[in-house]
Amino acid sequence: MASISASELAREILDACLKDGTWPARALDDLIERALDEEDPFVATAATRALFGIVVERLADLFEPALCDVYARLFSHVIARALPEYDFDELLLRYRRIRQVRPFQGGEVRRVFVLSRVTLGADVAVTSVALAAAKERFPDAEICLVGPAKNAEMFAADPRITPLGVMYGRSSLLRDRLLAAAELQVAVEELGSVVIDPDSRLTQLGLIPICDDARYFFFESRAFGGELETALPVLTAEWLKEVFDIENVQPYVAPQPQAKIADITVSLGVGENANKRIDDEFEYEVVSALLRQNRPILLDRGAGGEEGARVDALVERLGAPAQLLVHDGSYASFASHILQSRLYVGYDSAGQHVAAAAGVPLVSVFKGYACERMFARWRPAAPNARVVAVNNGDWSTALTQTLQAIEAAVAEQ
Repeated sequence: MASISASELAREILDACLKDGTWPARALDDLIERALDEEDPFVATAATRALFGIVVERLADLFEPALCDVYARLFSHVIARALPEYDFDELLLRYRRIRQVRPFQGGEVRRVFVLSRVTLGADVAVTSVALAAAKERFPDAEICLVGPAKNAEMFAADPRITPLGVMYGRSSLLRDRLLAAAELQVAVEELGSVVIDPDSRLTQLGLIPICDDARYFFFESRAFGGELETALPVLTAEWLKEVFDIENVQPYVAPQPQAKIADITVSLGVGENANKRIDDEFEYEVVSALLRQNRPILLDRGAGGEEGARVDALVERLGAPAQLLVHDGSYASFASHILQSRLYVGYDSAGQHVAAAAGVPLVSVFKGYACERMFARWRPAAPNARVVAVNNGDWSTALTQTLQAIEAAVAEQ
């Protein structure tokens, strides 16, 4: 199979998983071996990206409950091959136990560990709901958000939230990604504590055990809600009600406040997922239309690199107008500006969830989703959210709809 690329192997595996819930064993083992190659980092990187980007993410993005078991079987095999201290059968048996929804039985809790979902948008839409519930259910406990520092910054102004740093490199190799759970095991090893896992990549979606099952509560967001077309913040709140008897918790963010400098905030970032983006011309027309509102606009430069270069080129093409400001800083800083703005516009990304959580009117251009249920799960759940669904090549229609949504949002202010 040496002549077959990692991407081709991954697509073969994914196609089989979707067709009959199994996969070609040789293809999967070959992909794992490449991902674990310690002598050739290029081979290992390509295989790791193919495994996660093509197989794992697709199985998750479809939000099919039956595919959760497929993923559990497949990735338990991956874990056992990469880290021999884990046994495939034991991982699978434990997963089938902990995925069952069970109520918290009470008792003294001194600390609650809420695991980050690693991506910023998911930590707003899902993890923040768990944080809100933990604060209410355990008023005397310390609430720890466990994950990357940049995610904790989104809640830095909340005195009830203590950041607990655990790194997870989304661009790291397979073994390094799995070993994040070992660091996590040490971090949460404390009597009188509970762990809330909202389908975190830190545990590989609940598969790697990090503490005893009695104090571990796992929200399998890919399966909970079944075939309902319900948004993830709502489903998360429903799960929390069943487990912790807490009602009506909502997403929130609490970044350190920044001085207000703009009425409109814009993000054209797509989190390295090019399928979410339309093109340069679309972005030029959208920002041009916003400039005609004669209000100060803050455009996020993102994480730099290719995304920052695109923003720089767009600003130059627009003639660098005085009312167009560029944000070049942490995402938490930009989130603070979103909270103070009167309108947010962007692709399907973290910004839409920040705006929705804060009740800021927003226009989200939602492109490249795997299926209608994924769209329903991730669309911003707010009454003043206008979502332009784009899942074909008709960009002129997408532009027309986006400009109309902006006009409607502005007219209501």
